[in-house]
Amino acid sequence: MKIIGIVGSNAEFSHNRLLLQFIEKKFSDLFEFEILEIKDIPMFNQDEDQSKSFPVQYMYNKLIRADGVIIATPEHNHTITAALKSTLEWMSFNLHPFENKPVMIMGASHYDQGTSRAQVHLRKILDAPGVNAYVLPGNEFLLGKAKEA
Repeated sequence: MKIIGIVGSNAEFSHNRLLLQFIEKKFSDLFEFEILEIKDIPMFNQDEDQSKSFPVQYMYNKLIRADGVIIATPEHNHTITAALKSTLEWMSFNLHPFENKPVMIMGASHYDQGTSRAQVHLRKILDAPGVNAYVLPGNEFLLGKAKEA
């Protein structure tokens, strides 16, 4: 089974990247796991279609071949990062790799509530027309106080 993990931040250091790296190390004997970064995905602009650009096509090709996806999102101002939102826009503009794809949401944050509000928004985005992901119900993972973990 092939699972893709998406780091929901373009920051150099990310607790969510560490979370996905933990999964990669801990469960490598159960499934093939690959972590994808979003830092090279261009900002979404439908007037300048970049869906054929290398970074967007690379992610699309990896996602379309995956059996499932884990998105690890931080929470900024009670929602997901602009970089993750932009990535999801590209993956629903002319390309649709999330269509009926099982997706698990998780996240790490410095605060008590983890990424609960960001995950609510992400769930809505993944359910939107053009994305139509199959978001796994009741399988959220919210790591609060990530600096202490």
